[in-house]
Amino acid sequence: MPVAIITGASKGLGRALAEALAGRGWDLVLDARGADALAETAEAVSARGTRVSALPGDVTDAAHRAGLVAAAWRLGGVDLLVHNASALGAEPLVSLEELPLEGLRRALEVNTVAGLGLVQEALPLLRASQSGTVVAVSSDAAAEAYETWGGYGASKAALDHLMAVLAVEEPGLRVWAVDPGDMATDLYAAAVPEDREPRPEPAAAVPGFLRLLDERPASGRYGAAALLDGAR
Repeated sequence: MPVAIITGASKGLGRALAEALAGRGWDLVLDARGADALAETAEAVSARGTRVSALPGDVTDAAHRAGLVAAAWRLGGVDLLVHNASALGAEPLVSLEELPLEGLRRALEVNTVAGLGLVQEALPLLRASQSGTVVAVSSDAAAEAYETWGGYGASKAALDHLMAVLAVEEPGLRVWAVDPGDMATDLYAAAVPEDREPRPEPAAAVPGFLRLLDERPASGRYGAAALLDGAR
């Protein structure tokens, strides 16, 4: 069975992706900081008959990243790495004038540095896979200038660029930065708590990710909504 590592997998998009891949027979290594929520997700996903290794921890911890890859190796390797774990830099979001530099450092560490660190750790196994794939969950804020989204957007833009360079350096892999679009997630609620507008559930973005896995287009940056529109 193929094996995927998914970070930030206890809820939201990470959990939705885990459930979808489990339904397709993937074995999974799941990460999140919240041990209780992660355990509940792992139990629900494993009920689909797949093998699941759930490791609570912080992706900024090199030992934790090594543990995720080791767990995947025990399941058979790494065919897919999804870096979904994210930090905002400030909750709620604030202007750059007010953005704590420590918050910016945290966003960069989680969203950018940890993403590259996990790729570096998993790279030998990804290269050994017949379909080695890296998915970096991006954001519209990485490409557009929105008030108060500067720190988060900068960290995601940096991640996008790292993935673009990785695609050039590792032509044998598929490397995709994917903007899932607006979603009703805890992250968005923490970012803009006063925004009560309805948004799609994370599961609505999953078919776009699955289409990438099915069709395996060239490495690059994709929008989940655009992928779905193209399928209609």
